[in-house]
Amino acid sequence: MTDKTLFQKIIDGEIPGTFVHQDELCVALRDIDPQAPTHILVIPRKPIARIAEAGEEDKELLGHLLRTAAEVAAAEGLTGGYRIVVNNGPDGGESVPHLHVHLLGGRALTWPPG
Repeated sequence: MTDKTLFQKIIDGEIPGTFVHQDELCVALRDIDPQAPTHILVIPRKPIARIAEAGEEDKELLGHLLRTAAEVAAAEGLTGGYRIVVNNGPDGGESVPHLHVHLLGGRALTWPPG
């Protein structure tokens, strides 16, 4: 990826975002178009376009994103449950080509989604 993505600009402070978590590997911020009462994005600082493009060297980072989502869910009080979603490609609902994990909760979520 050569141009900065929207998420890289937010991480770099060029665009504002409401952060709920930051560490050396990722950030978590509130989605600006929430699809549930709690909708938080967990985004790696490393720019990976999508999950299908993550490499063998990214396994630890991918696990960190999921653990971070669980920790943020606990901090947000999502004791009744939550959903973790990763979109891949346009047909998968991807709108920003920078890997991110959606954390959705705060209401009963139906199945199947979309």
